Amino acid sequence: MLDIIAQAATDVVSEGITGKIHVAAAALAVPVGIGLIGLKACESVGRNPEAATKVLVQSIIAMAFAEAIVFFAIFLG
Repeated sequence: MLDIIAQAATDVVSEGITGKIHVAAAALAVPVGIGLIGLKACESVGRNPEAATKVLVQSIIAMAFAEAIVFFAIFLG
């Protein structure tokens, strides 16, 4: 049974998977970047609650720019 699964996986890897590495890298790195933006935004609001509105606006803009990187990688790739 395991031999059949291993052979099927080998066939998929050798024939079926095609793609571009920069799209995969962008799709994996952007969520990490967005998470870091959110982390730092939460930390900064915790330190200075009066600046919560300004931090929220800046973090949403930064997340939008980070999200755009995936679309650039997909469309330009």
